[in-house]
Amino acid sequence: MKESIWTRQQKASPARETLTREQIVRTAMETLDTEGLAGLSMRKLAAKLDAGATSLYWHVPTKVDLIDLLIDQAWGEIDIPEPGLAGWRSGLLLFAHSMRSTIVRHPWLPEVMYTRPSMGPNAMQMGTRGLALIAAAGITGRNADFALGTVMSFVLGSSGGEVATREMARRGGQSVDALAADVLERTQSIADPTMRESARRRATGNIDGMFYDSFTYGLELVLEGIAARTHHTE
Repeated sequence: MKESIWTRQQKASPARETLTREQIVRTAMETLDTEGLAGLSMRKLAAKLDAGATSLYWHVPTKVDLIDLLIDQAWGEIDIPEPGLAGWRSGLLLFAHSMRSTIVRHPWLPEVMYTRPSMGPNAMQMGTRGLALIAAAGITGRNADFALGTVMSFVLGSSGGEVATREMARRGGQSVDALAADVLERTQSIADPTMRESARRRATGNIDGMFYDSFTYGLELVLEGIAARTHHTE
């Protein structure tokens, strides 16, 4: 693995340099949120910042470095309460919902979050606070790592499917409800009656509500599994 921007000493800005790393990250985040990964390039970013390539590369040497910064910026938006304030279960509930909201707000995140090890300060704080919630449930050691990883993997899997569906609808110039109606129409030809009925249940009604209900139900199953491993069930 190549050296991370987080383990590399940051160079001091040249005299009269007005561009900052924070400005670069903010503009890159706005670009990703509206155009996706395909719309992000160092050349286009420099043009948006009205900065020369030399100035941009001084702060962020490579696009990989920029992705590292953006991932950590997103992690910093996630709310993780102290276990003493919320209790382990309510704390994990808030953490998971906040993580879901962050992923939906930044739909490019599932594409990149596991392509590089998260070593930035926000990622470290998220891990520390998440493990504190798990420890408050009475789970420690490697099992604490596994438990926190299970929560995060569930959120990523559920939210990743949601943002993929929303992106599919966006590319087709449809609302998610219209997309679901199209899918439902096509599923009428499914021979298996069990799967035909399952498709009907998932593709009708308020799709936003379906995404939320599916997420909350699955999250409760995960939390029940954690509670079953400890006597600290609240």
